[in-house]
Amino acid sequence: QVQLVESGGGLVQTGGSLRLSCAASGRTFSGYNMAWFRQAPGKEREFVSASKWSGGTTYYNYYGNSVQGRFFISRDNAKNTFYLQMSSLKPEDTAVYYCASDPEASARPVRVTTSYDYWGQGTQVTVSS
Repeated sequence: QVQLVESGGGLVQTGGSLRLSCAASGRTFSGYNMAWFRQAPGKEREFVSASKWSGGTTYYNYYGNSVQGRFFISRDNAKNTFYLQMSSLKPEDTAVYYCASDPEASARPVRVTTSYDYWGQGTQVTVSS
C-alpha cells in the first residue's frame, strides 16, 4: 500500500508560479513511476507529467502538450517526494492536481490514468485572470 499526499496548491495570478509536492510512503520510492494528472470541473482527468524509472538512477520525464515548456517535474528520493514546478500559469491550468504512483514501474503507458495504482487526494490550483 502506497500513500500519497499532495500539497502546495493555491490561488495565483496569471503568469505566476507554484510548486506542488507529493509525499509518498514506501521503502522503494526511487523505483516508482510517478505522475501528475489534473482535472477541471466537468472535464476528464488529464495527463500533466510523469517520471518513469528506467533502472538505477535513470528516469525519463514526460509532459502533456499543454504544459510542455512551462511545467517541470523532479523527485527527491531521499525525501520520498515528487515535485511539479509550474510557471507561466494560465487560467486554463485551473484544476485539482493529483499525484499518482505505479510502484511496480511497469511498462504500462505513462499518460493514462489506468497505469497508476495509487492516487493522492488532490490539491486545488486556481489561476486568476
